[in-house]
Amino acid sequence: MRPDFPLDRRRLLQAAAAWGVAASGVAQAATPSRDLSGVTLRVGTYKGLWRPLLTASGQADTPYKIDWRELNNGVLHIEAINGDALDLGSGSEIPPVFAARQKSSVRLVAVTHEDLNNQATLARKDAPIRSIADLKGKRVGYVRATTSHYYLAKQLAEAGLSFADIQPVSLTPADGLSAFARGDLDAWAIYGYNGQLARTQYGARTLKTGVGYLSGNFPIYANPRALDDTLRRAALGDLLQRLQRAFAWINGNFLAYARAQSAETRVPVGDLVELFNGRSGDYSLGPVTDAVVRSHQDVADTFQKIGVLDGPADVKPLWDRRFENLLRLPAA
Repeated sequence: MRPDFPLDRRRLLQAAAAWGVAASGVAQAATPSRDLSGVTLRVGTYKGLWRPLLTASGQADTPYKIDWRELNNGVLHIEAINGDALDLGSGSEIPPVFAARQKSSVRLVAVTHEDLNNQATLARKDAPIRSIADLKGKRVGYVRATTSHYYLAKQLAEAGLSFADIQPVSLTPADGLSAFARGDLDAWAIYGYNGQLARTQYGARTLKTGVGYLSGNFPIYANPRALDDTLRRAALGDLLQRLQRAFAWINGNFLAYARAQSAETRVPVGDLVELFNGRSGDYSLGPVTDAVVRSHQDVADTFQKIGVLDGPADVKPLWDRRFENLLRLPAA
């Protein structure tokens, strides 16, 4: 959600053919030994992500029920988990940094690896901006306490600048797109579909992407109460395996996934395929590792250094390795 050659017509036809047989070709998650028919997992999702992914990849036939709850940023996922309104969610490394500082009740149980080229600092097509250094004094949009806040700070520092040297404007992704379209912003640090819309509809130019500034690790958040419940923990383990298979499936079946995404998001299939063709690497889901934890601590330390945090945040206690062995098994 990486460099690759564009899909040519032959590959598109092959992918389309694969759409009809994908479900039969994807290995199913092993049926858990316990009866999970009475379990309902409350799972946070983003529009166009986990829910259509499981269906398109043939992984949606779970032995437990899923109550999908659409929440459009990681902060909301963590808040819902902290309030015991969600069992599983996801987001970037950024929201858990604040959770660590606030002693929130959340655990990080796995990590997905997704596209960093769709995390980008964009300039308006008519703006006299050709580099990050040119942002000095300019109106720059970003989304506070997200990846865009983090990589923008890193990119500015690399150019000898800071947030004090620009006119920073914190906006939601949707409000940021509207502001960018109106010309209220000179540049915009943004991620995902909204960045793609800025490029395709408004001619935005990419100054820099998140490559080299972000780790590419996107944690999966879990509710400690669910982890401590035997049946819900078993269901969570099964769901993580299904998601691991589904993430591996994306890389060879993206046209099928793009169709499923488009049906839910209304983003044109061609725009989604273009994002995929420009991805920074393949999709995957894996276990917690020492390197993942170190990367996350670096994010926390950076936010403290630039004054976003009012003190140190130790993220290590947030990471829970109880699914580590399960997720080290082959995904197919």
